[in-house]
Amino acid sequence: MVNNMTMIVVNIFEAKAKLSEFIDAIERGERVLICKRNRPVAELRAVAPARAEPRPIGLAKGRLDVPSAFFEPLPDEVVDAFYGGDAGRRHRKVAETAPTGRYLKRAPRGRGRRR
Repeated sequence: MVNNMTMIVVNIFEAKAKLSEFIDAIERGERVLICKRNRPVAELRAVAPARAEPRPIGLAKGRLDVPSAFFEPLPDEVVDAFYGGDAGRRHRKVAETAPTGRYLKRAPRGRGRRR
């Protein structure tokens, strides 16, 4: 691969003193290699431009097969492993009732504005 961009090699002191000039050079397509004690430590280069148009949808159509088992619920032991391995505990959703038959209560709120 042939690299047709030029590279400027500078030390840290010069990079700090002439940063604006190096930014202009980077916009022209050059790269700046910053050295500390004659060893390269950083490289300044242009950032790739942001995508102007949205990504096309459907490019992988027909290349991916999702098995029907993907949409089935996970076994209880797998779900319990996500919640710390307590095999006897069932995880309730907000609208489900607690084992006592009462709905789950919300935490009490403050008694009004503070003065």
